[in-house]
Amino acid sequence: MSVHRVAALVLPPQSTFELAGAAEVFGVRRPGLPTRYEFAVCTEHPGAVPTLAGYDMLVSDDLTALNAADTVVIPGWQRREETAPPAVIDAIQQAHRRGARIVAICSGTFLLAEAGLLDHRRATTHWRLAGELASRFPDVRVEPDTLYIDLDDIATSAGTAAGIDLCLHLARADHGAAYAAHIARHMVMPPHREGGQLQYSTTDPADRQPQSLAPILDWATERLHEPLAVDDLAAQAKIAPRTLARRFAGQLGVGPGRWLLQQRVMAAQVLLEETDLPVETIAVRVGLSSAANLRRRFHAMVRTTPAAYRRSFGCHEHGAGSRPGA
Repeated sequence: MSVHRVAALVLPPQSTFELAGAAEVFGVRRPGLPTRYEFAVCTEHPGAVPTLAGYDMLVSDDLTALNAADTVVIPGWQRREETAPPAVIDAIQQAHRRGARIVAICSGTFLLAEAGLLDHRRATTHWRLAGELASRFPDVRVEPDTLYIDLDDIATSAGTAAGIDLCLHLARADHGAAYAAHIARHMVMPPHREGGQLQYSTTDPADRQPQSLAPILDWATERLHEPLAVDDLAAQAKIAPRTLARRFAGQLGVGPGRWLLQQRVMAAQVLLEETDLPVETIAVRVGLSSAANLRRRFHAMVRTTPAAYRRSFGCHEHGAGSRPGA
């Protein structure tokens, strides 16, 4: 299997978290996990690049590093009120034309919009910047409540931690759910975060739900094989089903029934990757009762069949992953 080359394009002053999030997913080698990515950092003018954290980072590669990249990551663009350097815009456009996947984190979406890569296409950015993006680039279909959007050739995310959500999503698309889950466990974070970003925007404290859902989420995740329903989750949480639904909507952005289905399908993905169990057995183990029900739910969420997913990502298959260079 060829290594997927990822190049992060840093722009002064560089946000350290957005860059570090991409580096954690694509650049860190972990015990027990095959090396599937090669990570590099480049900039227009090699040398000391100032950061928002008050220190400089030394970057030795120039924009030619993008010529060999399968994925180009733009971890933020702080000077969005200025015209971007023509050489940077040209390098991004050239990378996209030759088939590289272009990924913008947070304010990096503004750079893609300026390059004309988002015209008449869906995109997101930090909720605080969404109005500005829509105003400055009216041809972009801005979705302010989305954590990330993946259009295959272009992907954009909301701010900061949503960049990690997007990078994990791309690793999952490239190499399967188990691969992405392994990275997420090392990072001590969920492999998939539900809901939209407006749950994190500024709201009246009186409207917020302070009670954490973590205990009930853990309890349900350990019992996916059981015929759990929303009423069972509410009973375990010792609250009314309507109250539970409000807390799920406020904290996760989805209802408890939808969340439960997502967990079951994700558990099925892992079993399809890591075992040779029949689909009928997997359906029972993840609480979807029958192979027919699993196939229907799986296709609705993953947009493929369990058999096709296993052929792409199963542990006995080689060359897994549908992305170029994956």
